[in-house]
Amino acid sequence: MRVLGLSAFYHDSAAALVEDGRIVAAAQEERFSRKKHDARLPRHAMAYCLEEAGIGLDQVDHVAFYDKPFLKFERLLETYVAMAPRGFESFRMALPIWLREKLFQKDLLTKELKALAPDVDWTKRLLFSEHHLSHAASAFFPSPFREALVLTMDGVGEWATTSAAIGRDHALEMFREIHFPHSLGLLYSAFTYYTGFKVNSGEYKVMGLAPYGEPKYVAKILDHLIDLKPDGSFRLNMDYFDYCTGLTMTNARFAELFGGPARKPEERLTPHHMDLAASVQKVLEEAVLRLGRSLRAETGQRKLCLAGGVALNCVANGKLLRERVFDDIWVQPAAGDAGGALGAALAGYHLYKGQARTPPATGDGMRGSYLGPAYAGEDIARRLTAAGARFERIGDDAVVEAGARALAEGKALGWFSGRMEFGPRALGGRSILGDARSPSMQSVLNLKVKYRESFRPFAPSVLREDVADWFELDGDSPYMLLVADVVERRRKAMTAEQQALFGIDKLNIPRSDIPAVTHVDYSARIQTVHADTNPRYHALISRFKALTGCPVIVNTSFNVRGEPIVCTPEDAFRCFMGTEIETLAVGDCFLRKEAQDPALKRDYKDSFELD
Repeated sequence: MRVLGLSAFYHDSAAALVEDGRIVAAAQEERFSRKKHDARLPRHAMAYCLEEAGIGLDQVDHVAFYDKPFLKFERLLETYVAMAPRGFESFRMALPIWLREKLFQKDLLTKELKALAPDVDWTKRLLFSEHHLSHAASAFFPSPFREALVLTMDGVGEWATTSAAIGRDHALEMFREIHFPHSLGLLYSAFTYYTGFKVNSGEYKVMGLAPYGEPKYVAKILDHLIDLKPDGSFRLNMDYFDYCTGLTMTNARFAELFGGPARKPEERLTPHHMDLAASVQKVLEEAVLRLGRSLRAETGQRKLCLAGGVALNCVANGKLLRERVFDDIWVQPAAGDAGGALGAALAGYHLYKGQARTPPATGDGMRGSYLGPAYAGEDIARRLTAAGARFERIGDDAVVEAGARALAEGKALGWFSGRMEFGPRALGGRSILGDARSPSMQSVLNLKVKYRESFRPFAPSVLREDVADWFELDGDSPYMLLVADVVERRRKAMTAEQQALFGIDKLNIPRSDIPAVTHVDYSARIQTVHADTNPRYHALISRFKALTGCPVIVNTSFNVRGEPIVCTPEDAFRCFMGTEIETLAVGDCFLRKEAQDPALKRDYKDSFELD
């Protein structure tokens, strides 16, 4: 049995194909269209999933959509009725779009599918899952657990913003919800907007900025913005927010509370903005901890699965793990709306069709999240040649050797290998790599390669067998969704003068033996690399360790700021030629910047809209 899952029409549209309970393929539309957070119907991603399975759309038993458009329309309409006459202008502007994109979405989907497979009665094959059920299914069904508590937190789906469920074998029972407008995700997004970043994409910047500040405004947030109960339930004070009826996240009262108007994008970051980021991060962590503790006590469940956009807050995840609220935690790597496509497919298979589920004997059902397209050696060579690239085709072992030596020499390495990752993190399939021991690597990658803000941290990829020797973590973190501190003996003591520095001034002080991946609070967003899920990436880091004694490298996504992660060999070559990356490995082909035709160099810095 085959179920094709889709998410679309909000942001991060995606497609995922499940066959007899196994995840065959999954990808975001943005990777093919090259439009960041592309929300359109994922035609390219659908075509890829079907091609990966070697089937046509007419051979799919069901297509499952990740939420229920009519319920979402009901929530939008009821919110405006409840708030009237406030927000009439935005209501007047939005209604035609809602009618077209929400109320008649089933007709739209049926028509699109009919155009692709005209002989199928799609009224009988098209399924709709609720938004948070899709998130919960994406979290539990691929997890390694037979039974677990499932917690999903995001901005909003139809009505739910936070939900809890119990997963057992192939069943999933939702038992608790918190509804719009009360939302941890929207609270965090309000501060994302207020500190000058883009909502639905800049939240991770707030998380990265938080360690530079002091949580001075925690009491103010708890006193005025959110009533957070001991059990983790909460209500927001809507007097300070504008997202129900207006065109912005916050209002004048919010601005007055925090001392002025929202920061404009690209405006200078001040200690005030850092303190705001630190404060909302602290409140989020406390809310997640309280929810986790109360649900653990209520259900007795010892294992936890997480999904929804808030589950991408790896700092909060790391705190849950360190506090030992649960014995084990598994986070869906595509925790945001893209993962809803996968959840819808799994919900259709296990819940709607009642099909059995067998957790994998080892690892999990995501298979490292390497679920996107791969390219054969001959195809790569043909594509690179057509793009004008000058390369050596030297074989896999030699590419690993050349790549490890380039890293040991302090060069940035574009690494394009195997299947593309599903989800927002690059995990060694489409990555830019560097030497974690280099004190300058973080600023070099940010300013000369990624063309992004200097404060943003980079993640370490570390051999799984060596993780406890370098970080305060002795477990798996394959999806870069857990934060832990560098172990004490690897840290560098700071002088009194250095400790007195504030904010961004802390950035260039080496804080450990691996300064390029050590954040200002000694934390790191860790990816453990496993030989069974990505043997080639494991071999690269192993060879780097043999050359340097260090099993840790810098791993960041293969793109520049505002660009989707590269998908094809041509994408990789364009990014290579538009940045100051010195070396590039694409399959068994190895490229050096100095060997390339200078005429192909691109002005890449301003090619994409800022994220």
